[in-house]
Amino acid sequence: MTLHDFPALNASLNGTATVLLTAGFILIRRKKVAAHRAAMLAAFTVSVAFLACYLAYHLQTGARTPFGGTGFIRGVYFAMLISHILLAVAIVPLILTTLTLALRGRFDRHRQWARWTFPLWYYVSVTGVLVYLFLYQWWPAAA
Repeated sequence: MTLHDFPALNASLNGTATVLLTAGFILIRRKKVAAHRAAMLAAFTVSVAFLACYLAYHLQTGARTPFGGTGFIRGVYFAMLISHILLAVAIVPLILTTLTLALRGRFDRHRQWARWTFPLWYYVSVTGVLVYLFLYQWWPAAA
């Protein structure tokens, strides 16, 4: 594995987190608490792995990947990117608080926090994959 592989790895980790978050949501709706807990802990673990890989990549390369799209799609991309970055920063304390409440058995408070944390975490995971697709697959910058 080389540094060149990290963007795809990061997108895969974000995609995996999205799948696990979806499973966790479905499982809690079906009152399968133990399975929900496992899915959410797995989503947390994958998200931590993503963050470690993301930081390692950017600390090693300092890379800023230019966006190759033009016109309307450029505005769409940057609006998505800005919201993704801002929410990615905000989501960390929300996830940690929501997870801590669950692990301490404070499920009423956990549920209250999860109503905000889940959709924001989901959005960050999905847009993380989209940022990769926009930058590396759909509109890569000319070399």
